[in-house]
Amino acid sequence: MVENYSLIKEMKEYAEENKIPIMLDDGINFLTNLVIKHQPQNILEIGTAIGYSAILMALNDKNVKITSIERDHERYLEAVKNIKKAKLEDRITLIYNDALQVELDNKFDLIFIDAAKGKDLAFFEKFAKNLSDDGLIVTDNINFHGYVLMKEDEIKSKNLRSLVKKIKIYMDFLKNNKDFTTTFYDVGDGVAVSKRN
Repeated sequence: MVENYSLIKEMKEYAEENKIPIMLDDGINFLTNLVIKHQPQNILEIGTAIGYSAILMALNDKNVKITSIERDHERYLEAVKNIKKAKLEDRITLIYNDALQVELDNKFDLIFIDAAKGKDLAFFEKFAKNLSDDGLIVTDNINFHGYVLMKEDEIKSKNLRSLVKKIKIYMDFLKNNKDFTTTFYDVGDGVAVSKRN
């Protein structure tokens, strides 16, 4: 576990230096506590980045198997390296592809969406069929660095306004979804947990 502690530290430093978004500390604590509490056997992660959250989820439950999808080649290679260092290759399977192009038949007890923010809705709609009956869909960055809570005219960048609009549409979709009940948590960068009704 000690070597894993230094690996986690190393990954956090790498992410900061290379401006790679990984979960904030209280967000990752929330996620790993969810894993400990619900004991999912199979997890699907959309957006591996450098493997940070996948590794931490796997370290917190020795029975869990994780499938994680990443479309950025450099990040994917970094994740492969980190998962090897953590000796978790037998429990974390990486897929290098755009998640919207990936077809999976398996059922997952937890689906973690942490990829391109403007596509959360598309990811949810695509992979909800892969969720086991009492599974959870967890979405990170629902506050998007506080921008979601700002008034539209306070956001100067047009691209950012458009992204925030998509996140708000996704939040409305979650709130009004008859098939799922979603709870929003103000931890990390904002986390939504959706459970099938």
